Amino acid sequence: MRRTTKWLALFPLVLAALLALPQFSFAQGDRDDRDNDDPPSRAARLSYTGGPVSFQPAGTDDWVSIVANRPVTTGDKLWTDKGGRAELRFGSSAVRIGGETGFSFLNLDDRTAQIRLTEGSINVRVKRLDEDENIEIDTPNLAFTVLRPGSYRVTVNEAGDTTFVKVRGGDGEVTGAGSAYAIHADQSGTFSGFDQLSADIEDYGGDDDFDQWCSERDRRWDRSNSARYVSDDVVGYEDLDDYGGWRPVSEYGTVWFPHTTVVGWAPYRYGHWAYVAPWGWTWVDDAPWGFAPFHYGRWVVVGGVWGWVPVAPRPAFVTVAYVRPVYAPALVAWVGGAHWGVGVAVGGPPAVGVAWFPLGPRDVYCPSYHVSQRYVQNVNISNTTIINRTQVTNVYNNVYVNKTVNVTNITYQNQHINNAVTATSQASFTSAQPVAKNMVRVDAREVSAAPVAPTGPAVVPQQRSVLGAGATSNIRPTGAAAFANRPVVAKTTPPPAPISFARQQQAIQANGGRPIAVSQERQLQTQTTRPNVRIAPPARQVTPQVQNGVQNRPNNRPNQPVQTNPQVQQKPAVQNQPPANPNRPSYTNDNVQNNSQDNGRGNGSNRQYNDRPPISRPTVNPQLEQQHQQQLDSLRQQQDRERQKVEQQQVQEQQKLQQRQSDDRAKQQAQEKQQKQLEQLEQKHDRQQQQLEQKQQKDEQKSRGENKPPKQPKNEPKNNDRPPHPR
Repeated sequence: MRRTTKWLALFPLVLAALLALPQFSFAQGDRDDRDNDDPPSRAARLSYTGGPVSFQPAGTDDWVSIVANRPVTTGDKLWTDKGGRAELRFGSSAVRIGGETGFSFLNLDDRTAQIRLTEGSINVRVKRLDEDENIEIDTPNLAFTVLRPGSYRVTVNEAGDTTFVKVRGGDGEVTGAGSAYAIHADQSGTFSGFDQLSADIEDYGGDDDFDQWCSERDRRWDRSNSARYVSDDVVGYEDLDDYGGWRPVSEYGTVWFPHTTVVGWAPYRYGHWAYVAPWGWTWVDDAPWGFAPFHYGRWVVVGGVWGWVPVAPRPAFVTVAYVRPVYAPALVAWVGGAHWGVGVAVGGPPAVGVAWFPLGPRDVYCPSYHVSQRYVQNVNISNTTIINRTQVTNVYNNVYVNKTVNVTNITYQNQHINNAVTATSQASFTSAQPVAKNMVRVDAREVSAAPVAPTGPAVVPQQRSVLGAGATSNIRPTGAAAFANRPVVAKTTPPPAPISFARQQQAIQANGGRPIAVSQERQLQTQTTRPNVRIAPPARQVTPQVQNGVQNRPNNRPNQPVQTNPQVQQKPAVQNQPPANPNRPSYTNDNVQNNSQDNGRGNGSNRQYNDRPPISRPTVNPQLEQQHQQQLDSLRQQQDRERQKVEQQQVQEQQKLQQRQSDDRAKQQAQEKQQKQLEQLEQKHDRQQQQLEQKQQKDEQKSRGENKPPKQPKNEPKNNDRPPHPR
């Protein structure tokens, strides 16, 4: 009894200690104990492009036009020409790329985002920075490390000998030529030279068009309504607001339903397949919202309509029970058997094509790439709340330990759903052709009886598989060799450069069409270091001269000591503005045309989706803004109810038509009628939203007093009483 009383007394202390522990995630937690072949748990999403932008996948020498929603990872390169802009999202960070900028990832894994900036401007917005997370921007003459959440602008001049850093919020550190400089919020710094850095720290200064565009993208991200229903660790959730609605479903919680005007729409059908190492076959969707619902969560049919069951929001108090959502290349199961390419080994009989269907909330996702049991647990537990660890362990043992390729004793939730299976030929599959235009008609009874192979198809990728759907691009940096070979300074040693795709292809073919493991790639890498990366020498902390009276602030994270050098004295602030630095790069060279401004959709928007731009307004008083947000939410809920009613009626009509077994012409006429009905509904909803926006804009103008006539000065006659001007 005494021992029990003692444990009861200690229980509150134990509970408090558990709550004080850092969040558990695959990126942290037991990451050091994982199998070395586990791929990164995150990838960057190309969330926006405007103007001329080209892309070079890792391991290739070809530049292609970029496609929205393309996952970007280590070794991939981007070039934005004059007037071009792009945005990448990964984790809790966003990178905006200005015109005439050379960008690539030296490394992107669970802990590190190491950016190579050879020329031009980028803006990095960091919403949350975990204790063991490292974000580093490497330029030709320095390495800049982000130390706190905030907004950071980094610009490299054309010659590559000067880097300009602006910090809107947060703290950072510049390292180069044996020196380290702290740069804090509301400061900007110009750093020139290679062998010795010349530092000039000033106040923040003004914003140009690129900064304003980045701020507008930030506001859109911060105001996302979908953050209430989905984890903020899910990349791309902010694009769900304008292209669908959230509805409560008793069995699955709040589910997101896309607004589409395509009759018979199904997930993983309107897009293409690309080969992205180290994950292998990856789905790239056409929809402007098409990233989060195809790499996280699960799909389910409710009332005959497809809806996305999201990853649950991050809890207010993160404990060891929380697992950060793990990125997956495509959450689908594959149809096996003699007619489909999944179960056909290299050298076996030819298959008709490749077929797949989306996984449901109860289905276990089995990657085709090399993974550990811990990875399989995390990629499933983090993406659906219905699956438990025992279920995942049983499937892992069956698929990976016992190596059962075709699992016949597992019933998949969406396998027998009408219109769930999508198929295409192997030629279209490997050449990144649009699936919807190259579909292979499948027999429902054959698919229902066919075995299911949970892992991906044993199909060897081609060069076009890696390049994706983008066409060959003439937009590339002037002197492509110089862009590729221009060295940068790095504080963190990056991994070796990715091997060429030609060598990858040989290894994949030897693996029977399966992606090569991370350890296997390391064995194929002939160079263990990157020739175009110079590791910065050990640096001493330097306190530079501060202009315009800006005071130095501590250069530390919470609970970390301040880094100082007692040998360097603080120099007095200069009262007068110094002459312009001739080495300072131009800060207004981002000549983006008005037609390239952000419209909230990104390029490549497909007209089959609701093409409504997001609402953007100047800041007004909080009460009015809250009232307007409630009005918008109410309007969207009403519109979602209308759409749900129409969609359910259409499903009932389709079922009746199928029961009557009418001819194809009658079915086609019914589909055209239903599609027209959906388009009319979208037009109606657009008019309603425009009317509400106009009303709210008038309210805001009235709140700011813009419609009030100017006050007349005292003792001065009114305009209509003024005497005529003497001539």
